[in-house]
Amino acid sequence: MRIAYKALAGLALSALASVAHAQQYPDKAIRMIVPFPPGGGTDVVARVVAAKLSETTGWTVVPENKPGSGGSVGLGLAGKAKPDGYTLVLAQNANMVINPILGKANYDPIADFTPIALTASAPQVMVVAKDSPIKSVKDLLSTAKDKPNAIKFATPGVGTSSHLAGELLQQRTAVKFLHVPYKGTGQAVPDLLGGRVDVYVASVPSAMAHIKEGTMRPLAIFAKARSADLPEVPTFEELGVKDSEAVTWWGVAAPAGTPDAIVTRLNTEINKILQMPDTKEKLRAAGADAIGGTAQEFSALIKSDVPKWTAVIKTADVKADD
Repeated sequence: MRIAYKALAGLALSALASVAHAQQYPDKAIRMIVPFPPGGGTDVVARVVAAKLSETTGWTVVPENKPGSGGSVGLGLAGKAKPDGYTLVLAQNANMVINPILGKANYDPIADFTPIALTASAPQVMVVAKDSPIKSVKDLLSTAKDKPNAIKFATPGVGTSSHLAGELLQQRTAVKFLHVPYKGTGQAVPDLLGGRVDVYVASVPSAMAHIKEGTMRPLAIFAKARSADLPEVPTFEELGVKDSEAVTWWGVAAPAGTPDAIVTRLNTEINKILQMPDTKEKLRAAGADAIGGTAQEFSALIKSDVPKWTAVIKTADVKADD
């Protein structure tokens, strides 16, 4: 009984120490690792969140760009950092989930991180050139069924969220496109507009300027609900393609072992700023929708994404060095 009492007392003291630490937290600057160069979508989301947190809490939250290997360098650094709440990372599904599945990362998305809060998301969209003979998803799938591999489907690269969205569509509809990977949107768009490829899959933010200019026509988005940015564009779900959601999401995570009390504090503050109109407006300007939610919900999303995209990658036989 005495041993049990001592053990319980020890646990109680540990819990009190954790709470006391969280109450004092933070007493120095928090770095938020951004696993991509300045100027991209991930960098914009990270800076919006970091700046608003600093403004509303009085904390010092400093974005720190650590690009390389499609985001794997920054995630690797974050996963190995001290779990004290002073190192965070603005992760996205491409580097948190997909890179490890493809063998392009030296970290485990579940074992090496403590999810804190989902911050924003943006769906993938399938577009064609304005004068394309493909007028609808029905046209697209009909052609693909009649002539396998006749449809040239472009993406920003092998293993990107856009590539896997296209593979998911093929698997859900039993059609076969010919994948034409590029090294980014800048190289893919001229070939789409020039008729050298038939369709292009990209995130809504990447395609929005061309859609607004009228040089591209969106066929459908890979989401459960229509995009506020493209309210007239149907979802693949609406068109009968079930379980076809493919979004780019961004979320704040910390190294595994970060104290629960600190995770709760960070989650609370992040959710507060995500509800603020100016935060929502800044994220929308970057083409992303503010999300929020509990740490447990973010964790569940990551855990569900791993088997989902593992299955897609395995079925499509996607290789990182393709």
